[in-house]
Amino acid sequence: MSFLKTAAAAALTVAIAAAAQAEDMRKVRIGTEGAYPPFNYIDANGELVGFDVEIAKALCKAANYDCTFVVQDWDGIIPGLLADKYDAIIASMSITPKRKEVVDFTDKYYNTPARFAVQRGDDFDLTEGSGLDGLRVGVQGATIHEDFVRATWPKAEVVTYGTQEEANADLVSGRVDLVMADSVVLQEGFLKVDGGDCCEFFGLSYSDPTYHGEGAGIAIRKDEPELVEGFNAAIVEIRNDGTYKSINDKYFEFDAYGAE
Repeated sequence: MSFLKTAAAAALTVAIAAAAQAEDMRKVRIGTEGAYPPFNYIDANGELVGFDVEIAKALCKAANYDCTFVVQDWDGIIPGLLADKYDAIIASMSITPKRKEVVDFTDKYYNTPARFAVQRGDDFDLTEGSGLDGLRVGVQGATIHEDFVRATWPKAEVVTYGTQEEANADLVSGRVDLVMADSVVLQEGFLKVDGGDCCEFFGLSYSDPTYHGEGAGIAIRKDEPELVEGFNAAIVEIRNDGTYKSINDKYFEFDAYGAE
């Protein structure tokens, strides 16, 4: 057999093996919001990018899953999972007792606290229970931050938004007095970008397990333990082989995974 024929046969064998391997890979649809920078968002080229997206791709590679992404508004993201629009949610979703009643979660893949942002120089009373009396607090609706503010400062007027970016815009314009969100989202997606120099962090960091949960995990429909186990094993793998650190360091100057 000539060299060309031998090479062609070898290439065909490799192609057949690759096709067979792809056929064996479990197909997994990933639901994400696409409006929560720097974790998941649509860039200027119309591409879905961000920390969540890169972590999802790394986890799928480690677990040998053939993954595709589905963009879904936040307020419908759990209903979409339950309606079988996708198989897993990788969208900075905190693992909370309330959500665990409805869906299962993997272990966390990151854990960062919540904070308030205000216009520079503003000073407010954050006394739990009696503070923020009559003040307008912007939060993304259907989030842990909405639940936490309503429970902790019942005298505040909570204003909900479809996306965090909308809440931030109303803080800039003065239509709300404070916003609360994940500290990294506020820092990297608001305070550090154009227009964010008007505002600053205010008060303490908050990590109440009742509301903020155990960190961000991957939500999966109940009774799918193999998918939970597959992603859990992949989280350990990318933490151990340096993949997680490589992605983390593109976005943050600290380990977003948090304490072990």
